[in-house]
Amino acid sequence: MLVLVQKFVWNVEEDFKPVPDTWIPAKDIEFSNGNPLPDENGHMPGWVPVEKNSKQYCWHSSVVNYEAEIALVLKHHADPGLLEISPVPLSEILEQTLELIGTNINANPYGLGSKKQPVHLLVPHGAFEIKNPPSLKQNDILSWFEGCSEGKVEGIVWHCHDGCLIKLHRHHLGLRWPLAETYLNSQPVVIAFNRTKYDCDFEPKSLFHQFSNLDGQRFDRLKDIKFDA
Repeated sequence: MLVLVQKFVWNVEEDFKPVPDTWIPAKDIEFSNGNPLPDENGHMPGWVPVEKNSKQYCWHSSVVNYEAEIALVLKHHADPGLLEISPVPLSEILEQTLELIGTNINANPYGLGSKKQPVHLLVPHGAFEIKNPPSLKQNDILSWFEGCSEGKVEGIVWHCHDGCLIKLHRHHLGLRWPLAETYLNSQPVVIAFNRTKYDCDFEPKSLFHQFSNLDGQRFDRLKDIKFDA
């Protein structure tokens, strides 16, 4: 029996919410009659500027200091097996994508901060390379996620030679996330924030002020970071 299936076509004006006036389309986004068109997955990737006093993006703006032009970033320390939280000039992260993690983001899988003292950080995509990735077989990938300490992560992104990125989330394999203990939270972290380098006063309640007070201190895990009351 022959069944004819009509090709699905998006109705851009009815199927999608209007993009904000400040929306910046990602590269290769196509337009029709002035409207952005979704990609093959039904997405219209792009960016919205994070303004200093934006209530909608308050957690994003909490990790950016516009006067000093710096952002609070989590990355590898020069010493193997050690993480570092430090201010990074915005000029050094241009043309990059970063992920916001913290107290009020995606159920806070890394246990950062508390409701009384929220803590948020930016993590550059690609900053944490997997040392021993699994082979490209489903059973090997499942075993890696479930039985390897390095596999206690949200997912993997493969960077292909042709520039393509392929992301695999634990949910794609029916695995649970978040976990009680994550690989990122199994590593010690040091704070490197010398406030004398910056010719501005950080607001007393800001994360920049709080982290600068912890300059040089080391913690066993991200979730152990606490600010003085």
